[in-house]
Amino acid sequence: MIQDIYPNRFDNHYLPGQPIGEKDIILYYNDNTLLLKTDGDECELPRKRDLPELSGNTEATFLFTLNDVSCFLVWNRPVAEQSSFTYKEISFFRTASKKEVAWVSIVGYHLHNWYAEHRFCGKCGAKMEHKPDERAMMCPECHALFFPKISPAIIVAITCGDKILLARNNNFRAGWHSLVAGYADVGETLEETVIREVKEEVGLDVKNIRYYKSQPWPLSGSLMVGFTAEADDRQPITIDHNEIASAGWFTRDNLPDHPSGVSIGGEMIDKFEKGELH
Repeated sequence: MIQDIYPNRFDNHYLPGQPIGEKDIILYYNDNTLLLKTDGDECELPRKRDLPELSGNTEATFLFTLNDVSCFLVWNRPVAEQSSFTYKEISFFRTASKKEVAWVSIVGYHLHNWYAEHRFCGKCGAKMEHKPDERAMMCPECHALFFPKISPAIIVAITCGDKILLARNNNFRAGWHSLVAGYADVGETLEETVIREVKEEVGLDVKNIRYYKSQPWPLSGSLMVGFTAEADDRQPITIDHNEIASAGWFTRDNLPDHPSGVSIGGEMIDKFEKGELH
């Protein structure tokens, strides 16, 4: 999956008061794009030394480290030579050859969006400040404290013998299918979320719900919690047309287009295809 970047080392421990060093990595986002340094057919994360106009007065926020190198979010648009830099849509991570570049890019994107959404206090409207000793935003007026938002969501591989239930979301391209997924609601356990989401989206009752594994999914600020479950394929499929365009049972040798193994959903479908999903 996308977060599996070994032997590279990602550490999200917050280090307060870090100055930007010449070798440190710079992340600058413009809407849904990221500034990258071009190196032939490859793209690299730029370093401070690549952007000489950056200085101690540059508005920057420490994010995390990659291979013990600090990564900073820069808020002011850097002056970058067009021949050496490019802006890539954040979705580039799905096909990036260097998984560590892809992973750092989308985790930084998650934090960029969270910081941008917390410039002002949601309780009193005052301008927020970064808490000096940890990754949190605090209000100097009413003292409200906000930490990065992570939304728990389930994704479930529903099987019946040698068949798997796949659905096509209204936002998917034609022919593209994936697993049933959805956010946990207030007061729900994750297992209850599985039961509710499956019933709402495809009208099925499931049993034998088992935990698979989890995956952070920074694009939506989510923690995807994977499950497997079983359902009787004699039950009628009743789709929720608000989210789901179609759904059906598929055998291992007749799977439609689906996500790749960078996502937990894609990994579970791949394992089902190989007979390894239990």
